[in-house]
Amino acid sequence: MNSNPVLTALRQRNSAPKLDAPAPDETQLDQMLRCALRSPDHGRLRPWRFVSFRASARDELGQLLESSLLRSNPQADEAARAKARSAPRRAPLVVAVMARISEHPKVPAWEQQLSAGCAAFALELAAEALGYAAIWRTGSFCEDAELVKALGGAGEDRIVAFLYFGTPACNLKPVPDLDPDDFHERWDAVADS
Repeated sequence: MNSNPVLTALRQRNSAPKLDAPAPDETQLDQMLRCALRSPDHGRLRPWRFVSFRASARDELGQLLESSLLRSNPQADEAARAKARSAPRRAPLVVAVMARISEHPKVPAWEQQLSAGCAAFALELAAEALGYAAIWRTGSFCEDAELVKALGGAGEDRIVAFLYFGTPACNLKPVPDLDPDDFHERWDAVADS
């Protein structure tokens, strides 16, 4: 195996479901965002938007998540409502990653969403490179147009991830050693004789 540290880090990437302080500070978050801005971007549309929440701003996000829950399930019980309100408190830093969708003759909306997904993953990888951990969360909140609007989106914009950042507060599950051949089919050209 190649001993390149970047490849090693990529092979060992793992989600951390429980996170404590510290989280990336503002300077480190800026570094992470600069990495995310290098994501594939057909047409240079820059189809990404990031909204970060720290400290008590996480409670504001929690209120928005509770409102979103009630729009999708008006009969949600208090336990479900409390879970939605407290969700952003699972980590010291939460970043909502949104796909800002533009009409374009050559770049469909799905491709712009994939670009935003790449930006989210780049944020995670950059956090790990800085010594932090992360977990990517979605759920029904990402489908809520009103929540998108509350976070500054418009039109066809979509939430692609809520990224939670911090320091692992638990032992991470072992990373499975997957065999690429289980996921890869080769269509090699036959050499001309």
